[in-house]
Amino acid sequence: MNLEEIRQERQKWMTWKNILPLREALDALESVECACSFGDVVGIKSRTPIDETFASEIERVAKMMMPWRKGPFQIFNLFIDTEWQSFLKYNLLEPHFDLKGKRVADIGCNNGYYMFRMLAHEPSKIVGFDPSALYKCQFDFINHFIKSDIKFELLGVEHLPFYEEKFETVFCLGVLYHRPDPVGTLKALAKGMQKGGELFLDTFMIDGEEDICLTPETTYSKIPNIYFVPTIKALKNWCLRAGFSDIEVLAVTVTTEDEQRATPWIEGESLGSFLDQEDPTKTVEGYPAPKRVYIKAIRK
Repeated sequence: MNLEEIRQERQKWMTWKNILPLREALDALESVECACSFGDVVGIKSRTPIDETFASEIERVAKMMMPWRKGPFQIFNLFIDTEWQSFLKYNLLEPHFDLKGKRVADIGCNNGYYMFRMLAHEPSKIVGFDPSALYKCQFDFINHFIKSDIKFELLGVEHLPFYEEKFETVFCLGVLYHRPDPVGTLKALAKGMQKGGELFLDTFMIDGEEDICLTPETTYSKIPNIYFVPTIKALKNWCLRAGFSDIEVLAVTVTTEDEQRATPWIEGESLGSFLDQEDPTKTVEGYPAPKRVYIKAIRK
């Protein structure tokens, strides 16, 4: 299958019985002229007064699309208090990149929060990759008001080597540990980039000076699809093997409930339930509690 055939096949996801009502609700939303701001909260204000009926409809559609993971968003008077305070990650990375006039890809873009924030930097193009019908609906809901030129592809990192264009800057945030072949994933990222392009990546890590990694038996922090949690040295080795150089550690952070927590917009468990109640330095499985490393690397 070529990319266009894959796109056509995945467009059918929009007709799934759990997704179709979301698409119909989106199609029925009226269009309004908005003023947008791209600070910690991605904010949307109407340039003209909106009535209570329309405000209620916006809230109804937003709640249809739960759970909301990345954000937060403010749409008129509605505050979507997402599970993640995503501005903490974005603000950590922002001093290290220059996107003006560049082609940018966000791999695993979720609902597009980071991409909406990137608009303030005036890149020439932003493309998000995420094979999730729900996240595509959430993105389209937000973009219904913002009306940006961001392109959302229902594609994964494995499609990047065959994509129609190469990117000068690629973000891959919170994805690598979900992949059973981390080196293969990094190679796919490299193949989707221009030589000299910049990769910004964050992933779970464990402490240690050796080039080793944790391989959870079944789950890690109650998450089933976590395959490899490396030391920083092991992560650097993976990057070198994949075709990157000049690997720079930007930050190491411990995930806390200041960043990730349960809210009414997810209706489920979050970090507080994933850690050992007697010893929060460990997960419920007894592994080291989530810690992240942020790196910048150059495509050789």
